[in-house]
Amino acid sequence: MLKSLLNIIKLPTTERLCLQAFQSQIRSSNILNNVNARCMHITSINFGQDRRTLAASTPKKDEGVDGERVVDIDNILKHNDIFPDINTPNKLFNDIPFKEIPIVNIKCTPNNTLMTMSDYKGTVKIIHTCGTEGFKHAKKGTNVAAQATAITLCKKAINMGYKTVRVRIRGLGPGRASSIKGIQMGGLEIISITDYTPVTWNPLRPRKAKRL
Repeated sequence: MLKSLLNIIKLPTTERLCLQAFQSQIRSSNILNNVNARCMHITSINFGQDRRTLAASTPKKDEGVDGERVVDIDNILKHNDIFPDINTPNKLFNDIPFKEIPIVNIKCTPNNTLMTMSDYKGTVKIIHTCGTEGFKHAKKGTNVAAQATAITLCKKAINMGYKTVRVRIRGLGPGRASSIKGIQMGGLEIISITDYTPVTWNPLRPRKAKRL
C-alpha cells in the first residue's frame, strides 16, 4: 500500500499538485515565523535509470597514442599562408629555403611502418622501421610502434644537425597520425605534410569471398 502511494506521488502531475497545496498551506498559516522549515522535494523518477545508459552517454576515453585524435581545426584555419603558392620554394624556414629542407618519407602499411630521411637532392640519410626498433610480428603494425620509431628517427636526425623537416606520408596503415605525432615529440619542426597515397580509378578484381 505504501509503495503504491509513493509511486503515485512520484508522477509529475501529482508532485506539482502536492507541492502547490503544501506551499499555499504554509502561506496561509504563520508557521514560518515560529519554526525553521524548508521545502521538500521528491526524488526524480529517473533516479533508478539503467547504468548502462549512463555509461553509453559518457564520452569515451582516448586509448590511442598521445594526441592522435586531437586536431585543432579552428586554430589551423586562422593562418592565411597554410597553402603553398609560387613563392613557397624560396621562402625561408629557420634560414633554410623550403626547397632545400630535408624530407621524411613515411610508408604506412597494415603490418609495418617504414621511415626514411633524405636531403633535398634525394640522398637517403636515415632508414628506420618498426622492426628495427625492436617490435616483433603483429606489434609492428600498431600506432605505438610507429610513434616510437618516429622518436628514434628524430634523435638520429638531431644528432646529424637537422632541425626542420618536411613530411611525405603514404599508405593507410594504423601508424599515420602517430608517426607524425612522434616526429613532433622527438623535437623536429614539421614545415609541411604531404599525402601522396596512390589512388587507382581502375582497381584489380577483388579476391574471392572466404569460404566459411
